[in-house]
Formats: sequence, structure tokens, C-alpha cells
Amino acid sequence: MKTVILGGGTWGVAMAIHLNRIGHEVVIWSALQSELDTLAESHAHPNLKGAVIPREIGFDADIRCCSEADMVVFAVPSVFVRTTAQRAAPYLHYGQLLVDLAKGIEPDTYMTMSQIIEEQVNLGRDDRDRMHCVALSGPTHAEEVALNLPTAIVSASPDVQARNAVMQAFSSPTLRVYTANDVLGVELCGALKNIMALAAGICCGIGYGDNAKAALITRGMAEMARLGRAMGCDERTFWGLTGVGDLIVTATSLHSRNNRAGMLIGQGMSAAEAAKSVGMVVEGLHALPAAVGLANRYGVDMPIVMGVREIVEDGADPKDIVIRLMTRESKNEALDSQSK
Repeated sequence: MKTVILGGGTWGVAMAIHLNRIGHEVVIWSALQSELDTLAESHAHPNLKGAVIPREIGFDADIRCCSEADMVVFAVPSVFVRTTAQRAAPYLHYGQLLVDLAKGIEPDTYMTMSQIIEEQVNLGRDDRDRMHCVALSGPTHAEEVALNLPTAIVSASPDVQARNAVMQAFSSPTLRVYTANDVLGVELCGALKNIMALAAGICCGIGYGDNAKAALITRGMAEMARLGRAMGCDERTFWGLTGVGDLIVTATSLHSRNNRAGMLIGQGMSAAEAAKSVGMVVEGLHALPAAVGLANRYGVDMPIVMGVREIVEDGADPKDIVIRLMTRESKNEALDSQSK
């Protein structure tokens, strides 16, 4: 299968290496010619230590290369998904597989990444030619996928044929692919878990221990599931690979840029300073406004998300936010998890 990866960042390069490894013909596209030149010359990505980019992988700065692909994979940061979809749309055609790896929610529209891609790609098409975008999400740090370390991921779409085709295209002995039809739940998990990872990092940066992190992750998961239920998602999604699985790895691993940014914020940096220090896109910061907006729209209690917003946007002292969370009215855990 000929595949074009849109995006030359860590996740795009890691997936390019993976797909090449299992026999696909792969081309990486980037809007930055300098990025492509560096990847082509070094056969490595500076943030994927130990991973080698095979010489069979091609590089192209002309987005028209999408027209020749059997599968097009969106691997750009969430803030660039809309503009990338707009650029690619004229060169996409019915019958191609469209896959989204980006995790986020657009702050103004509250649209998920696959919704944005489908909107842009299907402009002017009739119903017979409409294209579905499959969301591929789960506990998959790029650094480990590039090194062929085992994990599992979920191919989500209401289109049975599309999600099964993506499952077959990405499956390998080290990447087990499950399928799901709750694409909204899968994408909501992918965006919200980055905010919870920021919170977990802030806890570590303050100097709190494993107990606090475990409690925060668990209660953060309850918040995510509450919002998902209110939005009509399948709650089982939140306790699967794309929910609790992805949250665990993002909130605990040093590979996680959201976790690292949170640690720096907890140590006294501003959100902007932390993002600059990490040196890559911190998706949790971009997902935060939409999460706050959705919580307000659906009337869902999300105290951790709101606390992170105060720290990031208002410069609140993280320790004050923790005290407020710890001294909230006592509740029955099971009943609270089921409430709004």
C-alpha cells in the first residue's frame, strides 16, 4: 500500500518507520522543506533516539503527492490539522483511506480532528463520494513505536470497512490494532488525557509523590468519563486503550511532553516558558480551552480541568489549587463518578 504521511514530526516519522517495516511504500510530506532536508540527510529524527529512518522512505514538499496514495495519514499537530486538510483536499479521492493521528479538539468549533478532516475533504462532494476519516489512537509514544517496542492501538470509525482496513494496514507483531465505532469517545479521550497529563506533571513539579499522582489520574479519568457520557459517548471507551490506557502512559512517562511541561509549570515556569523548554507542541495546552467550554456547555463538573485552566491562564499557585481540590465536599466515590 502506498502511504503518504502528512507531518514530519516525531509521530509522523515513527509511523512512517513502522509502516515501512511492515511492507508499505511510504512518503513523508511536510510544509517545511528544511525539515524534510534534515530528515533525508540524517535518516534520523532528533527526538527519536536510536531510531533509523530507512532509505526506502521518501520525502516530498509537494502536497500533490497525496493524489497517488492508497492511504493518507494526518500526523501534524492538532493546530495544523484544518489548514493541512484544506491543502490536501483537492488531491484526495474516493477510495483512499484517511487516517488521523492528531489528538485534540478545536477550541472555536469543538470539532474533533477527524470531523475537521472530513468537513474539509467532503466540501463539494455528493453523498456517493464522501470520505470517512479513521481515528487511530491509544498508548503509543512515538519513541517506542519507532524502536519496534510492543503496544496496542484502536482504529475508530463508524465506517466498518474503513476501520477494518486501517486495522489490517497497521497491524504487526508489535502493534496490535483493535477496532471501535465510538469515534467521538476515542477522540475525546485523546484530547482530555493530555490535560490530565499536564495536571500529573504539575503535581510532580510541586514535589508531591506517587500517591497524589495515582489519585489525580484516577479522578481525572472520572472527569473524562463524565463528559463523555454527557456527550453521548460509550462509557466503555473511557476504560479502554484510548482512555485509561493512553492516560496512564501520558501522565507517567518521561516521553510525554505534556507531563514534562506540567512538571516545569509546577516548578514555577509559565505555560509559555514550559512549552518553549519542551521544544515540541504541548497538545494539552491547546485542548484546554475546548475542554473548559465543553464542560460548561454540558454542565459537567470537571474540577481538575478547571484547576489546570486557572494555573495555565490565570497564573494561580498550583498548591492553592491542590488544597481546594483536597478540601472539596466529601462524596461517595462511585456516585460521584456517575454524576455530572
